[in-house]
Amino acid sequence: MFGTTSLSSSFKNSTLTYDTLRFADAPDFPETAEPVWILGKKYSALTEKDEILKDVTSRLWFTYRRNFPAIGGTGPTSDTGWGCMLRCGQMIFAQAIICRHMGREWRWDKQKPQEKYLNILAAFLDKKDSYYSIHQIAQMGVGEGKYIGQWYGPNTVAQVLRKLAAFDVWSSMVVHIAMDNTVVTEEIRRLCRRGSCDPGPLCNGHAAASDSDMLWKPLVLLIPLRLGLSEINEAYIETLKHCFMLPQSLGVIGGRPNSAHYFIGYVGDELIYLDPHTTQPAVESSDSGHLPDDSFHCQHPPCRMHVSEIDPSIAVGFFCSSEQDFDNWCQHIRKISLTGGALPMFEVVDQLPLHLYNPDVLNLTPDSSDADRLDRFFDSEDEEFEILSF
Repeated sequence: MFGTTSLSSSFKNSTLTYDTLRFADAPDFPETAEPVWILGKKYSALTEKDEILKDVTSRLWFTYRRNFPAIGGTGPTSDTGWGCMLRCGQMIFAQAIICRHMGREWRWDKQKPQEKYLNILAAFLDKKDSYYSIHQIAQMGVGEGKYIGQWYGPNTVAQVLRKLAAFDVWSSMVVHIAMDNTVVTEEIRRLCRRGSCDPGPLCNGHAAASDSDMLWKPLVLLIPLRLGLSEINEAYIETLKHCFMLPQSLGVIGGRPNSAHYFIGYVGDELIYLDPHTTQPAVESSDSGHLPDDSFHCQHPPCRMHVSEIDPSIAVGFFCSSEQDFDNWCQHIRKISLTGGALPMFEVVDQLPLHLYNPDVLNLTPDSSDADRLDRFFDSEDEEFEILSF
């Protein structure tokens, strides 16, 4: 049974507030000497405003849509009111795939769209056979105990996207969910080195491969975190801001009560984010193959909110294209951990700590992830993150 019955009449009426683009009066960037950081790139708000907006506009922007094919054949035809975290998951994952195929420096050219870019966008269209469509995410979530139409937390959407990525042969990325606030480098190296499997509990007994076989698969690293109880602990704020400064940054999915956002940077004490809470018509390719893509790019100054307003449940994302890139990321994170006055959000360790090791459930193949054994983390603490009554 699909969760359409949860969409009460009051819930449906509330969606009217989202049906109009609300950004005509969106405030511009402040005239400040504070640096602006967008996904690992530093800008000046005083001299590089056009470059900032072009960078933001180039990110894929996924919002609520209406009139798409019914999910599962009989489910909802719009995700207004319940799909904002799913859309944020799409945005952070689309950024990873763009880094994989186009590079961080890629910029959107609406007059001359590149074939790789169109292929990436097609993977997120609202139809059942797109790799990362709202249909695929919602239906994959059913296997994780989330009925269609139910809101996801950051953990759940990260876990679902990891499973969907296994079918994306073109991108061929390792998606690793680091749980328990711990990134274990040994596990990641084993997963990303194609054909490599050192003897041990994670290897199922396969022999180690030669150095020539150790070809690194690009890594998408997602780290679900809780940075406080009802509000973010101020001790984490500087560490959170540092994450946007790293060249491997994919941003953060999270939000505040009643809404999920995709955070892509910060200026001063304000986080910069893309907001999925706008309902647009579903988009389809024409018979000639033309794909109208304007509505997938936020062409106005992005939204901002004070960092203290963010809900403490988030997932931080990073993309490492090579092993050297991953080593660089580890060095940056360990350096941040030594910064005085900033509380680390997670730790990077070489091996799985003994208190996290359970041989009864840790039975992974070289191409799997420790996320398979962590159902207990599926957002039991996040169910009230967004209240769906108005």
